[in-house]
Amino acid sequence: MVTRLHRRAWRIVLAPCLILLGVWPMSISCAADPVSSAEQTFTAIYSREWAWRQAQFGGEDNEDAHETIRDHLSHVDAATQASYLRYWQEVKTQLASVDQSQLSAEAKINYEIYAAQIRTLIEHQLFKEYEQPLNADTTFWTNLAGTARQSFHTLEDYQHYLSQLRDVPRYFDEQMVNMSAGLARGFTPPAVTLAHREGSLTAVSAAASIEANPYYLPFLQMSSRISEAEQAQLRLEARDVIETRVVPAYQRLLRFMTERYIPQARKTLAASQLPNGKAYYQAKVREYTTLELSPDEIHAIGLAEVGALRVQMLQVMQDSGFVGSFEAFLRYLRTDEQFYAKSSNDLLLRAAGIAKDFDGKAADYFGYLPRARFAIKAVPDEIAPFYTAGRGGPGVYLVNTYDLPARPLYALTALTLHESAPGHAFQMPIALEHSGQPEFRQKSYLSGYGEGWALYCERLGLEMGMYKTPYEHFGMLTYQMWRAVRLVVDTGIHVKGWTRLQAQQYMHDQTALSDREIETEVDRYISWPGQALSYYLGAMTIWKARHQAETALGARFNIRAFHDAILDLGSVPLSMVLARSDQLIAAGGIGPYPDME
Repeated sequence: MVTRLHRRAWRIVLAPCLILLGVWPMSISCAADPVSSAEQTFTAIYSREWAWRQAQFGGEDNEDAHETIRDHLSHVDAATQASYLRYWQEVKTQLASVDQSQLSAEAKINYEIYAAQIRTLIEHQLFKEYEQPLNADTTFWTNLAGTARQSFHTLEDYQHYLSQLRDVPRYFDEQMVNMSAGLARGFTPPAVTLAHREGSLTAVSAAASIEANPYYLPFLQMSSRISEAEQAQLRLEARDVIETRVVPAYQRLLRFMTERYIPQARKTLAASQLPNGKAYYQAKVREYTTLELSPDEIHAIGLAEVGALRVQMLQVMQDSGFVGSFEAFLRYLRTDEQFYAKSSNDLLLRAAGIAKDFDGKAADYFGYLPRARFAIKAVPDEIAPFYTAGRGGPGVYLVNTYDLPARPLYALTALTLHESAPGHAFQMPIALEHSGQPEFRQKSYLSGYGEGWALYCERLGLEMGMYKTPYEHFGMLTYQMWRAVRLVVDTGIHVKGWTRLQAQQYMHDQTALSDREIETEVDRYISWPGQALSYYLGAMTIWKARHQAETALGARFNIRAFHDAILDLGSVPLSMVLARSDQLIAAGGIGPYPDME
């Protein structure tokens, strides 16, 4: 058995040798290594800013967070937003004064990641994204409600949570003022993507009972660390604050949304038609992909990949024994009862079985395995109708059990590999366990890397023997096609004048996704420009890095060493993935955990 102590010992012995070769940046501090004044300055800059950022936002608006429950909600008013902009612009000025040539190899990586973070934060403020705190997928109030699904352990956790709830009216009022400002300048999600979104509001504003209110969830089954008397008192306080402050705030927000915001939201679809729209869309492309590609270049890549994937899908269709056209095969997959779960519990159990199947194969493909485990839960009822098929992160894999005829089993293996392990619920905990990296790197999430890794994992499932039937293989390919189609659809909508119906029809013709999923996904792309581009471009980069290492190393290529090398980075710009492949090649295929190879 290789213990954690053994792993650390091997890394301390071997890492200095690899560093001398210029191969592995070292995450373990050595007292003998001199630290330049430039590096000290850089460390001081990001340490101050990160501490400030955590004080402002830490643990808020993240349903997957494992942070301390805060005792207040952030201020989001325009004056506060302006102060954030000034602060980050000053940080940018400070960063420009750092002599990057004097930084160590690891510090240079940190600098590139951190500078990109600050640039993105500044762009958010310059474009006043706070005036649009919602899209078809996510809203500020559903993020806030996610706090109720965090783990509560101490009396302080419950008291802080109640303080947050008392702060809801002020927080909602500030959000509505911001949204009104966005409305006045045409900076809103398209109205068509907001239809029927009031369900997540009425789940709170018109809950049948206090026990049915999503905000009361932490009080239904309380921590055994809390005495019975304290539990009773906390429940009384929760009932009062939810009834007198939270519910009225939701009722006001519901009226604002249904009577003013949705009716007056913009009727156009393209991000390029927003104020300063072309620059805005290009900024979102850069943020979500970490690449300097134009929309036209991305659109062309998407068309080429769609063509290549269609050939693969036709071959698997033939392998299944189906006789008929591609269109007929898609109809068969969308309508035959064998491909759909009979109950919500059945769908959850099948997802759990797939996750356990991976557990039995994990050690053959990964050296370092995260300590953190994850739960498999149904997407909450109040958001399920317009939520994606699943979503994963530290500690949780959410499976959408709403409208079971829209949740095909042949795609469940690909979904599970993406959202649970070795995808999001695997990669993100590994990043959090890398204590040698600064927190801004451990806890950041760059979509190009994170979503690219998760999509890479879907196709990796072929090598792992995860797809048991041609239908599941086709399900993986339809998920690959789904992400390639996004390159065409996202740029088509936001730059090339595509209509909503045109985007839906294109996805319907190219994938085996259900009509519900297609409608949900297209609305997501319309209201969340650029995000959909990250998946396929990220996965392409990781596959390119792998093929580069396989070609150069030949028989010395070790799949576990490669995966460990990529995951050891944490969430980084995609250029660093290719650089890490170069480092692995220079090291002769020896990864960051040589004893595990």
